[in-house]
Amino acid sequence: MQEKAIAHPTDARLLDVARRLIVRHAKRAGIALKMTYEREGKTLRRRAGGYAHAKQFRRLKTVLRRQRTIVGVLIREVRRKMEPMSELAADLKGRLTTVLERAERIRTQKTKDKNKLYAMHAPEVECIGKGKARKPYEFGVKASIAVTHGKGLVVGARTFPGNPYDAHTLASQLEQTATLLQDIGVKPGTAVVDLTYRGVDGEVAPVQVIHRGKSKRLGAAQKAWVRRRQAIEPVIGHLKADHRMDRCWLKGSQGDALHAVLCAAGFNIRWLLRALAERAAKAAKALFFALLWLWASLQGLWRGHQAAVVPARSSSRSSACAQGDRLRTLITTRPVAGGEFRKADSLSQINGVAKEM
Repeated sequence: MQEKAIAHPTDARLLDVARRLIVRHAKRAGIALKMTYEREGKTLRRRAGGYAHAKQFRRLKTVLRRQRTIVGVLIREVRRKMEPMSELAADLKGRLTTVLERAERIRTQKTKDKNKLYAMHAPEVECIGKGKARKPYEFGVKASIAVTHGKGLVVGARTFPGNPYDAHTLASQLEQTATLLQDIGVKPGTAVVDLTYRGVDGEVAPVQVIHRGKSKRLGAAQKAWVRRRQAIEPVIGHLKADHRMDRCWLKGSQGDALHAVLCAAGFNIRWLLRALAERAAKAAKALFFALLWLWASLQGLWRGHQAAVVPARSSSRSSACAQGDRLRTLITTRPVAGGEFRKADSLSQINGVAKEM
């Protein structure tokens, strides 16, 4: 669902907008109106809002009846004064005629009517109920998104005016996907969908349609594909939250179609930039560890070179150290097996070593 950039349509607001547009375009065409109902129109709109908030629906119906009467008076007066104006420019006359036709639709439409008009500037807007508790009705056009099964890259984005049944949109969506992928020589072979697309296998052949309604006939890999299908939900959420698909500001049905494609292109561009950033991070990490290894290797070679050039100790110093070790060994001699020190031998040995030093 791709919503249109319109205010929430209420009867009071639509009738007041129709009145103001009729007055504005009549003034541009040079038609002098007896009354514009500007002050009364503002008062009626304010009263309608108060009555609707207080749930005083009988008084609200009275206000709406008066607003319809005012719009009808203005429509008839403009049409009556526009007929003899043969010198009126074609573009002004066309715009004024379009405004009068749409105002007449708003004035005469009822609550349960089909193909109602929800905005004067966007007649293509439709009311779609998706069963959401926070938003029972959305006003815009139905949109379909196709993504790859593995990486989640958007390969199709299309709008469907007229609010068709979901299953009847699959063939058109696969056609667009095949058209977009023809340059790389890839064709969609399997469509993993939800249960609303049941019964359209013949329309999209030879593409295989898989959904959880066929669980008894699916293999292990296909069941994994069905579980993977819900990965499209966050993609739709990112398209609406990060790429402005939640509200379309372009004009007409063609603007809706272009807006869906542009939002999908923006998602893919950000996806590619993120993939390039990840690859660059991996390459930088590998380069860092390579430089670290090289630095460690060079440091080891330098230490080995320093150990090779250090001069050896002198012979006199080495002999003195050896004699000192012998003296410490003699001083720390432990008792012999008999349990007594051999003092005479130990003292004579110590004196001999001391003389040598």
